Formats: sequence, structure tokens, C-alpha cells
Amino acid sequence: MTVQAGYARKIVTRDQLLERLAPLRESRGVVFTNGCFDLLHPGHVDLLERAAALGSVLVVGLNADDSVTGLKGPARPVTPFPARAAVLAGLGCVDFVTGFSEPTPIELIRAVAPDVLVKGGDWPVETIVGADEVLARGGRVKSLPLLEGHSTTAAIARILALQARETPG
Repeated sequence: MTVQAGYARKIVTRDQLLERLAPLRESRGVVFTNGCFDLLHPGHVDLLERAAALGSVLVVGLNADDSVTGLKGPARPVTPFPARAAVLAGLGCVDFVTGFSEPTPIELIRAVAPDVLVKGGDWPVETIVGADEVLARGGRVKSLPLLEGHSTTAAIARILALQARETPG
């Protein structure tokens, strides 16, 4: 018999997510956010903690590897989907992690029908995918300020610069 780590129960398919959310809908506010979350850093954790505080259930839509590559380029993601999902699921503020491979999370947002849709402050509300749908249902859309000084792209650039300095020419 294999013992599944507690966090692994939070990583669900879309169908499993919808089934588990059903009994929580009436009494709890569902908050949804999404992203690549490649090389999780304090800015991500801060955003997720603040998003979770806006409701009672935090659902994270996680870009599949091919989706990340399409958005960020051929060298990404650095961390494969199962590892990114595990790290997110290990956070106490995250209730569910589900993947999506489409270019945007619009179909997932429509399926989840969150009460609150959250993105980082680099996304003005009017550009957040799914905002119109959530607002039309009477939900809220939030663009939360980012924690300054944290960026996956910048971290990767620092790693590559350090590697270039340490590699003999």
C-alpha cells in the first residue's frame, strides 16, 4: 500500500476539482488564480496568501509545461509540472491545484465559476482573462500589488549570469 503525501490530495483533475468544490460553494467563497509558478519565490507565496484571504477556498490553475513553453519560450519551464504542482499544493493557503494546457485559463475559469478572480498587479483588471465572466456573475476581480524584488525571469537571469562567470571561457 502506498501512502499519498497530504499535499498530493490537493492536486486534482478538472473533474475532481468540480466535484470537490460542489459542497463548498454555498458556504464558502471560491477564489481562483492561475499562473506558471516556475521557480516558486516569495512574491508568489505573498500573492497566494493574499488571494486566499479573499475567500475560503483557493484554487490555483497551473499552466501545463507546453503552455509555459508557449508563453515563456523553449527554455521554460525550468521546473516540470508535477514538481510545480507539488510545491504549490504544499502551501497551507492553497486548497486545490489543477492544470490546464490551453493558451489561457478561460475554460477553467468558466468551469470553476469563482467568486473572486485574482492576478498579480502586473495584470490590470481589464486585461485579466475571465474577468468579464466573473463580473457578469456578480463576482469580484482583483489585481493585487506584487511584492517587489521577486521574479522568476530575473532569478533565472541571475543563475545564468553566475554560471557564465564560473564557467571557464
